[in-house]
Amino acid sequence: MQRLGRNLNGYFGEKIPIDDLLRDTLNAAPQHGWTLSFLDAAPGLQLPVLSRPPLTSSTWSPRLYASAGIHGDEPAGPLAIHRLIADNTLPAHAWLWVCPCLNPTGFQRNSREAASGHDLNRDYRQPRTPEIRAHTAWLEGLPLFDVALCLHEDWEAAGFYLYELNPDGRPSLAPPTLQAVAEVCPIDQSPLIDGREARQGLISPVLDPANRPEWPEAFYLLQNKTRLSYTLESPSDFPLEVRVQALATATRACFEAYGPSPNPSHPLSQGPTGTSTR
Repeated sequence: MQRLGRNLNGYFGEKIPIDDLLRDTLNAAPQHGWTLSFLDAAPGLQLPVLSRPPLTSSTWSPRLYASAGIHGDEPAGPLAIHRLIADNTLPAHAWLWVCPCLNPTGFQRNSREAASGHDLNRDYRQPRTPEIRAHTAWLEGLPLFDVALCLHEDWEAAGFYLYELNPDGRPSLAPPTLQAVAEVCPIDQSPLIDGREARQGLISPVLDPANRPEWPEAFYLLQNKTRLSYTLESPSDFPLEVRVQALATATRACFEAYGPSPNPSHPLSQGPTGTSTR
């Protein structure tokens, strides 16, 4: 599978009608047990969020989170979320929370940044933008997550790759995720990706968010909501359908790899009650 060669110093691929896509996603969601809410970010700007309790009885139900569309020039994420919800292929035994698009004004402009000119994925340490203030306020009211996913694209990538934030050294979900994605999309085998050392599509940075003045969503989640998060990066110089399949496949595989039974040592395995902002 060859790169298209469209992206030169930026994203020059397909655009999507985000309002139409979100309408289709939100119309499909209630048919599969989802509850829809809107975050009032600013006058005329609402961010949809979806939640779903387990659909099947289980002795243990993991708490799983996914977001997409924080950059308005990365269309595969919202499209993958739509596919997962419309096809009803997310785990039935889990508690689920999904943000199908965090930056609708960016998609209207086909720009990484929101209409305000801010990169929303650098605004999570001390939020200034109305989108991220609304998002973090909503997150604060939710229980801790067992696994959190952030769906992205990279216009420079030679294939799919992912970041793993796993400071406690828990069993990695990256190998089965990358193995599943390899069936539908090439994996970036570069030893250096995005300026970081990589191993067969996996970047495992050693970092201290306290030393970073600007936080992406993944840092906020790691500090406040989960101890295991993955940023999934689809290669946006490949056909759009390949990128959508890659992100949808990675999301399913990662959630399924967490397993249908609890890890007794897992501190978040006590059920979806209570909140924490540790």
